[in-house]
Amino acid sequence: MNICSTVEKTVRTQLKRMLEAGCSFADVRFYDEDRTERLVLYDGNLEVNYQRWEKGIGVRVLKNGAIGFAATADLNAIPECFDRALANAEAAAQLLGFPKDMGSAQPVRGKYQPRFQQDPFAVPLPEKLSLLKRVDEKLKDNTVEHRMVSAHFQKRRIFYYNSEGTEIERWVLNTFAGMTVMARDKDGKAQRRSYELDSDGTGTRGFEWLANPQAFEVHTERIKRELGEIVAAETLPPGRRDVILLPGQGHLQVHETIGHPLELDRILGYELSFAGGSHVKPEMIGTLRYGSEKLNAKVMVVENSPGTFGYDDEGTPQYEYYLIKNGILVNVLCCRLDLGEANTKAGRVVVARSGASARAAGFYKTPIDRMTNVCIEWGNDGTLEDIIRATENGVILDMPVSWSIGSNREHFHFGCEIAWEVRDGRITRVFKNPTYQGHTLEFYNSLDMVGDRSTWRLFQVANCGKGEPNQIMEVGHGVPVMRFRNVLTGEGR
Repeated sequence: MNICSTVEKTVRTQLKRMLEAGCSFADVRFYDEDRTERLVLYDGNLEVNYQRWEKGIGVRVLKNGAIGFAATADLNAIPECFDRALANAEAAAQLLGFPKDMGSAQPVRGKYQPRFQQDPFAVPLPEKLSLLKRVDEKLKDNTVEHRMVSAHFQKRRIFYYNSEGTEIERWVLNTFAGMTVMARDKDGKAQRRSYELDSDGTGTRGFEWLANPQAFEVHTERIKRELGEIVAAETLPPGRRDVILLPGQGHLQVHETIGHPLELDRILGYELSFAGGSHVKPEMIGTLRYGSEKLNAKVMVVENSPGTFGYDDEGTPQYEYYLIKNGILVNVLCCRLDLGEANTKAGRVVVARSGASARAAGFYKTPIDRMTNVCIEWGNDGTLEDIIRATENGVILDMPVSWSIGSNREHFHFGCEIAWEVRDGRITRVFKNPTYQGHTLEFYNSLDMVGDRSTWRLFQVANCGKGEPNQIMEVGHGVPVMRFRNVLTGEGR
């Protein structure tokens, strides 16, 4: 009998025991393999060569309206882990706020594995370093003072079981990479231009993606050239302009001001002490005008994205649904656990089912509401060139440098790497140190042009932090080029 079948037999026995102990629900996540590798070259030198491997089991039980969680890396101590989770639930029930309820769900049996050709962890280290060094060599230039090239790989095999009879096996495989060139401008201040591995949402997730020169390496000449333009440029002067966000900046705009404020645990106030809350209230779901009719935000199941994983950490299959439809907030990111509280506080049913958003960053972390693939649907306003031609006074912005977000995500301030001025339908010059700011609802209601499919790119976020204790999660955002009218820009940074 192999280790997985031994664990499976024990888990089934313990789930039954929890029901007999008065629990209304229990579930288990067994991480049979959890591997991470990070490589960073700085000016051609290997600065980071980090590998992590973990294995263990996490248990949740629901008793008397309270959740108890426990975890262990000792697979010979699974019954004791259940006992600790049960004791934690019983203790939490003594200080209960709103009673938790998982509702009901039909049992699911399933398996998920992303498409890939080369497992990054099967590729020898010298081959990985050779690729990164080749990219680093291409970033060298007399105008470049410092260079950084990085790669980040993840691989997980997770088994999920719950007391309803759901049993799932799923694999996670992610490839991230980035490159940055840096130099000082004429004022002696550091400037940078960067690129992060992105896609059109299709394709495979293995090492072959990074190794394809047209996916990553091809961007070296462009970012060197644009860095040279930045260091020679003037700072973007203050003023109100139309802002055209490229997906490199648009994805973070969506992440911070649509994704996070629409996580249900934030809406209910459970993140206030650490990551903040939300300007959205439960009763607003279904009626709030979040943006103009051009705004369509959707949870997508995108083939090549770290936000696609088949089933969430409560066993709910992923599916597509709108968060914002024609500017109206119609749904939120949620799991099963908080639906009852949201509907009770709203005084009506505002969230009918789980959004498959329960996610945990490791076996020793409890699942919380997290983004998956929060995307903006492409529109019918043409290409980037079409949007530029339709703009009299604006700036095109790309790639974040800094960001400041209101504690309830009600307002924001971003600094970007580069701005291209647009006058009378054409690009006139480059500016450095561009910034823009706004109030979330006002900003999205100023959205008046959304690019077509050719402008839509899927960006990966490898380091979204949330929760207390903190959990670092991977998400995806597919975003087209978008234009916003009369935005406050250019205060400097």
